[in-house]
Amino acid sequence: MSGYRDARVAACLDAEYARGADGIERLCSTVALGPYPGRLTDRLEHWAHLAPDRTLVARRERGGDWRRIGYAQMLERARAIGQALVERGLSPERPVAILSGNDLEHLSLALGAMWAGVPYAPVSPAYSLLSQDHGKLRHVLNSITPGLLFASGPEYAKAIRAVADPDIELVMTEGRVEGRAVTPFAALLGTAPGAEVDAAHAQVGPDTIAKFLFTSGSTRVPKGVINTHRMLCANQQMLCQAMAFLADEPPVLVDWLPWNHTFGGNHNTGITLYNGGTLYIDDGKPTAQGIGETLRNLREISPTVYFNVPKGFEEIVAAMRTDDVLRQSLFARVKAFMFAGAGLSQPVWDELDRIAEQTIGERVPMITGLGMTETAPSCTFALRAGEVRSGHIGLPCPGVEVKLVPAGGKTEIRFRGPNVMPGYWRLPEASVHAFDEEGFYRTGDAVKWIDPGDPRKGLMFDGRIAEDFKLSTGTFVSVGPLRARIIAAGAPCVQDAVITGIDRDDVGMLVFPRLDECRKLAGLGDDVGADAVLRHPAVRAHFQSLVDRMWREGTGSASRVARAHVMSVPPSIDRDEVTDKGSINQQAVLRHRAALVEALYRDAGTDDGILLPRTG
Repeated sequence: MSGYRDARVAACLDAEYARGADGIERLCSTVALGPYPGRLTDRLEHWAHLAPDRTLVARRERGGDWRRIGYAQMLERARAIGQALVERGLSPERPVAILSGNDLEHLSLALGAMWAGVPYAPVSPAYSLLSQDHGKLRHVLNSITPGLLFASGPEYAKAIRAVADPDIELVMTEGRVEGRAVTPFAALLGTAPGAEVDAAHAQVGPDTIAKFLFTSGSTRVPKGVINTHRMLCANQQMLCQAMAFLADEPPVLVDWLPWNHTFGGNHNTGITLYNGGTLYIDDGKPTAQGIGETLRNLREISPTVYFNVPKGFEEIVAAMRTDDVLRQSLFARVKAFMFAGAGLSQPVWDELDRIAEQTIGERVPMITGLGMTETAPSCTFALRAGEVRSGHIGLPCPGVEVKLVPAGGKTEIRFRGPNVMPGYWRLPEASVHAFDEEGFYRTGDAVKWIDPGDPRKGLMFDGRIAEDFKLSTGTFVSVGPLRARIIAAGAPCVQDAVITGIDRDDVGMLVFPRLDECRKLAGLGDDVGADAVLRHPAVRAHFQSLVDRMWREGTGSASRVARAHVMSVPPSIDRDEVTDKGSINQQAVLRHRAALVEALYRDAGTDDGILLPRTG
């Protein structure tokens, strides 16, 4: 096996370990957390003085050339916008709500709000553009009661008319909303900064609320997570100590990950700003239709570190098999890869390593870990090149305390540290319930040791505790690992799977297919409907093989899949079956498709997709 590209990381994220008589285990890093600034905008000011002309952020202008904003220019924009927000009397009780994808105005407004100490809430574009009833958008706006609503363009007009209070000032980059007065975004930028914004900025400190980030709603209604400057800055310092190579040269990112989620909005934009780097906004998406723009950007810009979700890596690996320009550009100077959101299948990982060896003669380290919206996000990392596998989450970052608590046959991981939220906005009961008696955040995530005899090898993810259930025999079904097996075994035709069998004799699965991949398998065009695609003999044989394999390779009733239903009706965001980042809400699917589950266990077909009992 070839070696790995040299990328400075923490020599070893080691941890002090203790186990109590009650079975509770505790971990904390042996490395102390270094000093960090009291405000994230201190780093903007730092780099504006040190490297004023360096590009902080760039985005293609209507798909053409890159439009850039440097550090000094962004500082000017932030102060002007901050003054405009102060003049409007905005506050935590009347914050800024942002309806926009990733763009230059979005980031300018966010930094201006943070500069002035006004919280902002980036709202998922899907709540406006994909939802039909705009229920989640209404919930978010009711939760934060914004004093100013920003929308990037006229595509948000329908949602704004449906749910936004007409008394809220509306600011837009372009376009209008019928019946509403609109303040041009240029008016905020044209505000002259004065003593008011300077005074407001002087009051911003570590405990000032920087933003409200809403949870994805994969298990229940989205909650507004309070993100303070302390959380953001402490977590960036943790990242710097774990991924030490970030300090070796200004990082360059090519990134599409949405800013309404913590991975893109905190982790990746934070890495750029904290370390004086450059973020190229990627308007692509990890889909068959959207990956083309990502590939175009990666052919032109060579990142120093690259982040994506597993589907994104799958699409990039597939393209690199025949695209030498893409290979050369992506591997030119990248020090590390990192994925989040789900597990990366080992075949894709292995192919990525193979292409790297073929292109540059060595592999690129893959970093994994565990993070969440409530922790800003990173809490653990697995950094050992050559030893990291999908599902590994490693050991705690400097400054993070870990508590492992037995929970119904599994082990829940809990966190305490300066990166952990103070609570949920305007949800006192949920905030209290979120923490245990020692102040550790209850994640609901299960973990287990990679090697129970050697804690230094770290932890691996073991699913969500709330998703697990028992069969009628009392046998416990661990949903997370079983779903991961199904998705990996059914690749590339499986988007996700919902596990059935609560109080029944055996395990079943409802499968959401990737119809674009199924069409490729069957040699069908995009105009062929879902039902016809799923009934094609090649597609049906693929899923039948999956069911039979999951039965054959199961080691007991809790891991053997006896039946499946492959669904032609996709998950609905309005019924909370899927989040805007594509995560499936198991409980919502089972609740809304209860009749289909009943039919599954009667071996009865329905109009939605195909039924597949095991044949082995």
